[in-house]
Amino acid sequence: MNEVYEKLQNCLKSVREKTDFVPEVALVLGSGLGEYAEEIEVSAAIDYKDIEGFPVSTVAGHKGRFIFGYVNQVPVVIMQGRVHYYEGYPMTDVVLPARLMGLMGAKILFLTNASGGVNKDFEPGDFMLIKDHIASFVPSPLIGANLEELGPRFPDMSDVYGKELQQIIRDAAGKEGIGLREGVYMQLSGPAYESPSEVRMCRILGADAVGMSTACEAVAANHMGMKVCGISCITNMACGITEQPLSHTEVQETADRVAPLFKKLITASITKLAGK
Repeated sequence: MNEVYEKLQNCLKSVREKTDFVPEVALVLGSGLGEYAEEIEVSAAIDYKDIEGFPVSTVAGHKGRFIFGYVNQVPVVIMQGRVHYYEGYPMTDVVLPARLMGLMGAKILFLTNASGGVNKDFEPGDFMLIKDHIASFVPSPLIGANLEELGPRFPDMSDVYGKELQQIIRDAAGKEGIGLREGVYMQLSGPAYESPSEVRMCRILGADAVGMSTACEAVAANHMGMKVCGISCITNMACGITEQPLSHTEVQETADRVAPLFKKLITASITKLAGK
């Protein structure tokens, strides 16, 4: 058995020894959204450290556990803290949680993140519906022997962030009266924030927001046939667009400030995504 797939199956076995919960939607919570998981109807919780072979998040503010429960009767599994490539894990470990949630039964992967605004029309605190991504600057999670049990060697990437799901999120935002930008997300490796020249490059290549996660998870989920959607919280303007130096404190403060609206948008969207 492929080593990566064997590790994935061991993690699944470890989870199933603790809960038989079958989610419909898998939700990855970005910076500032961690508390959302505790506001739902919780059925079970598993710390990452209690899952054999599971990569553990080292980022401050990421609690590091799966929460199983219901959002308006929709069964969900929530990642309360994700794993990043810049933490030193191989990319197959970074996407292991997304794949694992798919094997748990989730049909939809709902990705959220905190990102830097590259589009000059954006402002800190904006929400951006991810329409597409650029992931060429980090290793593909599909490099190496193909996991035939999960998907094809050369998966199609023409509609990773499904248009139907995008429209559902648009409709949810409109109904809740929440402003929603739209654009392309670019993943870079981090952990350093981008230089002004790198941000200029991102803008020239067509990115509207830049961050250090998400796209690799979307690639892995798309490969195994999951539907994918995503929202970025623009927590700061990327380097060089303003004169202000960047800091994780600023990112966290903005994420915390808009968290109530973000949570409202996530709840409304998940409710509408049910059954899709």
